[in-house]
Amino acid sequence: MKGYRKYFGAKLIWFGVTLVAAFMLNFILPRLMPGDPVAVITQRVTQGMTSQTGVQKVYEEYANLFGTTKPMHEQFILYMGNMLKGDLGTSFSQYPRPVSDIIRSSVWWTVSLQFPAIIVGWLLGNLLGALAAYLKKGWDKVLMPVSIFVSNLPAFGSAIILLVIFGVQLSLLPTSGGYGFDLIPNFSFRFIWSVFVHYQLPFWSIVLISIGGQAIGMRSMAIYELNADYVKYARFLGIKDRKIIGYVFRNAMLPQITGLALSIGTMVGGALVAETIFSYPGLGSTIFSAVMGQDYPLISATTLIITLMVLFATFAIEILYGFIDPRIKAAQTEQ
Repeated sequence: MKGYRKYFGAKLIWFGVTLVAAFMLNFILPRLMPGDPVAVITQRVTQGMTSQTGVQKVYEEYANLFGTTKPMHEQFILYMGNMLKGDLGTSFSQYPRPVSDIIRSSVWWTVSLQFPAIIVGWLLGNLLGALAAYLKKGWDKVLMPVSIFVSNLPAFGSAIILLVIFGVQLSLLPTSGGYGFDLIPNFSFRFIWSVFVHYQLPFWSIVLISIGGQAIGMRSMAIYELNADYVKYARFLGIKDRKIIGYVFRNAMLPQITGLALSIGTMVGGALVAETIFSYPGLGSTIFSAVMGQDYPLISATTLIITLMVLFATFAIEILYGFIDPRIKAAQTEQ
């Protein structure tokens, strides 16, 4: 028990240090981008205004409103104070819309797209990898070349291939948007069906690039475990193969679980390519538009979400490993 407390305590300390560093970088990096977003807002608001004095006054009002005239350390203190209150600020590019409102309207699109796609790709990839390692023969000869090809295919490559084949050539599925442009969100069958058909191309483009890497990883780990000494010894003792295989794939799954946790943690960042290509209304598209519009508050909020998801996923998997991996249990008990 003492070993567990020491292990979890060390992980918690590092988690806290990383979290503080993440907040600092999340604040500083967007503000190092070239350009002046306040000038962009002023230009949009003062279109048609000929008085330079009036334009300058509008610029100063917005600069004071967003606090860009204050020293960097004062901006950071204000930023942290707002964060503690749950205030993500006001969007520069979509002023006066609050950042929290923009994220709230887009985050569920990303989660509903990415999370099922990652889980399906992970399950299919691990299943195919396990079959290739255990059955070998035709499974391995066919699966390995296909998996290597798919795993090395860039995310935008699979998305464009699916878009061209099923969207352009066959005209079976829509090529952009989250639902029909002529529809208003509601719970009607027409709207739900439109969301479903628009969902297919981005969903399967993510699944395809997930399967290959998972299959290769699972196959390699399963082959390593199948040739381990404990497997040979267990077979020598006459233990049933079915029971041995259960232990083999349990051990082989540990690195795959890590990969799954990190994939879930980075799913918002991974949404950028698919959502941009298919104009899907999720956080990926929001990040892209925020960067293009030099929208500091929106960039900070979206990157903070990605950072926190990665940190929590990594921390969760470290804690989970402490319970499911016998080697970690033994190491902590001996200390």
